[in-house]
Amino acid sequence: MDGIADMGGTEGWGPAHPPRGDEPVFEEAWQGRAFALTLLSEGASGYNVDAFRHALERLDRTAYLDDGYYGRWLNAAELMLTDTAILAPDAIDARARNLRGERVEEPPIPEPARPGHAPAAEGSLRTVDAAPAFATGERVRAKDMSPPGHTRLAGYVRGHTGVVALIQPAAVLPDTNAHFLGENPQYVYSVRFDSRELWGADAEPFTLTVELFESYLEEPA
Repeated sequence: MDGIADMGGTEGWGPAHPPRGDEPVFEEAWQGRAFALTLLSEGASGYNVDAFRHALERLDRTAYLDDGYYGRWLNAAELMLTDTAILAPDAIDARARNLRGERVEEPPIPEPARPGHAPAAEGSLRTVDAAPAFATGERVRAKDMSPPGHTRLAGYVRGHTGVVALIQPAAVLPDTNAHFLGENPQYVYSVRFDSRELWGADAEPFTLTVELFESYLEEPA
């Protein structure tokens, strides 16, 4: 889905600052707890990594920008738990208010509704019987599409043409896996794009390689 989570290749965000060599994993103690709670929430809700990423995509735009990296994780954890009725809506807010000394009735614990999802194997790599649809060195175009659900097809490459640099093994397709509609494994292609193809003739000249699933690609017109 299109939204604030797909900001790659867009302008106006200021300079990118690489991490310092001595930068800690967690700047503050709560961030480590948020990280752990998110992993626990993913397991408790029966979600997979693609469904977690889709939860991040569905966060409020303002919260996504203002709450920071681990704040987004914590918000996504809450969304996963309420999606699957592990927690009732507003349960976290009610508990926090009670911990602050307010007297608030907490909503009853609902009946969980976890998705009936079981991965076919560990990890995301799979085998498929069909041969790759595209060959190394072939020109391909990223489809210009805006799916309403989860996708890993970045907006800034949609509709643009590149060259297949490498064919990667087949992997679980995030677009269906995020919605528990099957793994639908596909080959993944490393596609090399010219910067001027993506951002116009005035762009700094360089090449960029993006990993794209087979269903994201088509032959150029």
